[in-house]
Amino acid sequence: MRERITVAEIVGRVLAAEGAAHVFGVVGSGNLRMTNELIRQQVPFTATRHEMGATAMADAYARVSERLTVVTLHQGCGFSNALTAVAEAAKAHTPVLVLTGDTASGDLGSNFYVDQDAAAEAMGAKAFRVYSAKSAARDTARAVAAAVDGRQTVVLSVPVDIQEEKTDFDVENISRGRTVTRVSPDPRALEAVVDVLEHAARPVLVAGRGAKHSRDEILRLGELCGGLLVTSAGARGLFAGEEWALDIMGGFSTPGAADLIASADVIVVFGAALNRWTARDGVLLQDAFVVQIDDRPAAIGLHRDVDLSLIGDTSLAAADLVRILRGRGVRHTGFRTDDVRERVERDRYWKDQPFAERDDAGCIDPRVLTNYLDDLLPLERVVVPDGGNANCYPAANLRVPDERGYCLPFCFQAIGLGLSACIGAALAEPGRLPVVGTGDGSFMMGVSELDTAVRLGLGMMIIVYNDSAYGAEIIHFAADGDDFDLVRFPETDIAAVARGFGCDAITVRRREDLEAATDWLEGPRSRPLVIDAKIATFPSWNMRRMYGDVEVPAPTR
Repeated sequence: MRERITVAEIVGRVLAAEGAAHVFGVVGSGNLRMTNELIRQQVPFTATRHEMGATAMADAYARVSERLTVVTLHQGCGFSNALTAVAEAAKAHTPVLVLTGDTASGDLGSNFYVDQDAAAEAMGAKAFRVYSAKSAARDTARAVAAAVDGRQTVVLSVPVDIQEEKTDFDVENISRGRTVTRVSPDPRALEAVVDVLEHAARPVLVAGRGAKHSRDEILRLGELCGGLLVTSAGARGLFAGEEWALDIMGGFSTPGAADLIASADVIVVFGAALNRWTARDGVLLQDAFVVQIDDRPAAIGLHRDVDLSLIGDTSLAAADLVRILRGRGVRHTGFRTDDVRERVERDRYWKDQPFAERDDAGCIDPRVLTNYLDDLLPLERVVVPDGGNANCYPAANLRVPDERGYCLPFCFQAIGLGLSACIGAALAEPGRLPVVGTGDGSFMMGVSELDTAVRLGLGMMIIVYNDSAYGAEIIHFAADGDDFDLVRFPETDIAAVARGFGCDAITVRRREDLEAATDWLEGPRSRPLVIDAKIATFPSWNMRRMYGDVEVPAPTR
């Protein structure tokens, strides 16, 4: 049915018709009417306290749900507040649509004016805009197509004067959701990969975010070639419960897992970036023939050279490799021996690795803290680590049930996104216990979103690894003898701060203090639990690998 409605209404209706799953945002005069229309179209809306928090929530929701997610922002300062999280989403190739108002066309003197297109492109997002009432529906649909089909973060700017214009609109002309066409790999390239796998003695199959839909096909390929299975951090949990699967490849690998991966003669990478973290600065790849499979040509060899590449959908590629190997009668033992089975079981998880407990008065060892909670909490969880010195503990010591139980918002290496990301992930997986692990510095950067978590009644656990410092910076520069008082802070009673927001909270200095977490877990879980864990500043296993076992100097003040 044709109606004469405003551009603001058209934008909201098109986004809803195109399958927007959830909207997060901070509403101002520049985006109020578009947001209201989305709500009228039955798209769930979550109001947040800060634009960066809203964008981080949308990013995590989209990663976990794999559905188009919208963040709605006021123009100018509202948009600029979100830019760190926009860059994070863009680097992760998350299909988030950032819907923002913009100043009236030609109003360069407005206090709100900035070049939003340039800012979006600078953050790695793709800039789109609504140019007129006549083109509004088409402009909005183009932005959605770029986000969904291109798996990228898109900023759609809608000038406030154009939002008020009216035009005829017929929703029946808008598609109901989108279908992405998967690209089949070249048959000759497939044969070349099969030739490599046919002669592989110790193959490892790596799955990244781009292979989350390829689990079953990769499992069948592993059976034929005798390969070990592992994921990048971005796809952690994809092979959870599989006998021949390690946990994470790269900086979060246990020493034993890293040794197994590094001993491979062939490594086939499905939809993962071979960046410095996944490749552990190339150490894990240096003795292997490396095959990279991705449907984005730009991803091939982006971080390091590979020996053979295959462009195409990872699921189709793995299925074709299985078909050709079966046709050749190939079925190898490869890595799948009794000895390797024992090593995989022993070395899979960090929580099973032995360590000498750190005995610092008034502080708990973060490994003891994390392993205790891993045993205490139900496995049906969604884990979100923040950045910093302590991020490896929640990132690797807390196990996850599957690929939907993990979200790592750390592509931009920013800290402070974890709490917001965990709220987004919690809304995408409402049947699971949300758990975020964050440092005190990271937590204080995003603390305003505690209000959002309380308002939503989220029974989430927030573990704050509190060393009263930006611990990563201290460890990074400890060997140089710099003055670290710039990144040390007086002890903050984070538990009291959390109670002020309406959370449950406990302070933990020793193992026995964690027993209070059991009471919360067995209760109604109608609001968040914040664990203010006082930990000592010492190099985590991940930081120690990069910077050595440095001594952390005591504060001078």
